[in-house]
Amino acid sequence: MDNQAPTDFFQNLFHSINPSGTEHASASEVLFALALSFVLNCLIAYVYKRTYRGTKYSQDYVHTLLLLGTVVTVVIMVVRGSQSTAFGMFAAFSIIRFRSSVGQARDIGFIFMAMATGLAVGAGAYALASLTTPILCALVGLLSKMDAFAPRRVSHVLRVRVNNHIDYASVFNEAFKEFLTFHQLDSVETVQAGLMTELRFAIILRDSQQISGFLQKLQTLNANNRILLTPAGNNLLSD
Repeated sequence: MDNQAPTDFFQNLFHSINPSGTEHASASEVLFALALSFVLNCLIAYVYKRTYRGTKYSQDYVHTLLLLGTVVTVVIMVVRGSQSTAFGMFAAFSIIRFRSSVGQARDIGFIFMAMATGLAVGAGAYALASLTTPILCALVGLLSKMDAFAPRRVSHVLRVRVNNHIDYASVFNEAFKEFLTFHQLDSVETVQAGLMTELRFAIILRDSQQISGFLQKLQTLNANNRILLTPAGNNLLSD
């Protein structure tokens, strides 16, 4: 009984806006639909902004989400109950070509979310739009906060030189096990006219406060040869 309460509330509210239940929306229903669509799409735009992690945030794209969702509502209200108008609108929109590129794959998801919200509101499914849009936005926000499915991020790049007679495949295993949670050998290069070998590792430090101890450990293992440790920025690794 409690689960029906929100639906009954929305049904009573929307019946009071359009009591006749006709396909052609009244002025009050049009205004209500536009306001509801805009508010829900503002929620989508807000979640997009708060969860965006790229380097090329576009205010124009966010405004496009608002306009797209609201315009879709208007279009669906126009064609509602009229097949001939619907086919005419389909033919008109089929000649439109969108030439701007989407920055990230998730941007396409937000476009579809805005369109789905506009479709639901325009079709008169106000309860569906009012309930599902906040739920979807909450799920997106939760995934972003939890950093779910994030790739492994390298903390530093290690370059270390060793004499050619050293078995570099195992000589650093003890130090890596003590100070690192991950390491990967990226390249092996001969230097100093082939007299030495330079190794390049992608690593993740167990504790960033132990860099000094880590370097000292390495120097005892590579006979005090050159060691270079640099931050890796946003470099990612696939599992």
